[in-house]
Amino acid sequence: MADRARLSPGVGASAGRVIAGVARGRRLVAPGPGTRPLGDRVKQSLFAILEPELRDAAFLDLFAGSGAAGIEALSRGARQAVLVEHSRPVAQVIERNLRGAGLLGPRSRIVVADAIRWLGDQGGRRDGGPFTAIFLDPPYDEPQLVDRALDGIAGAGRGAVLEPDGVVVAKHSRRHSPPARIRLLRSVREERFGDTSLTFYRWSAADAGEEVG
Repeated sequence: MADRARLSPGVGASAGRVIAGVARGRRLVAPGPGTRPLGDRVKQSLFAILEPELRDAAFLDLFAGSGAAGIEALSRGARQAVLVEHSRPVAQVIERNLRGAGLLGPRSRIVVADAIRWLGDQGGRRDGGPFTAIFLDPPYDEPQLVDRALDGIAGAGRGAVLEPDGVVVAKHSRRHSPPARIRLLRSVREERFGDTSLTFYRWSAADAGEEVG
């Protein structure tokens, strides 16, 4: 989850562990109090779904927070992971977690930027895109960021930020349901875990509205 600069980074609170892959079992730290880390149960379910698409893939972790999603993707064989986080102190926690998992290097890239502005400035094209899988995890108290991020990805066009057969996963509060369709991005699946929901989006065919991929 994206963490605001007012939070105290590096306090050592747990952000769970790496579930599978080369860094399996490595513990991650959370940026600070008030954050909502990607819990192990949600992470395990998410990556069980994404696993077939991760090998040699490009993964984008927007509102990266602890970096747990990007680190899990790298551990499971993603070719690269780009982690976008607007707070520089929080980005230092991501770097710490990448180093602790043995995954800090050329396959991982931390971008310190506002995620919405980065999308609008074509950062997805410039910084490693298009991506096979994109994970969005903005703060629950700013649900509009899910909609704006989806609109930024969709507005860039098919194959710009998201590959033609790619998938976007939005993590959000169950109390906020993002749109079923944003431009040519279409909701194809939802998983619920208590107050947390994961909504999966793929491109739809422009002419018939049929799901692609």
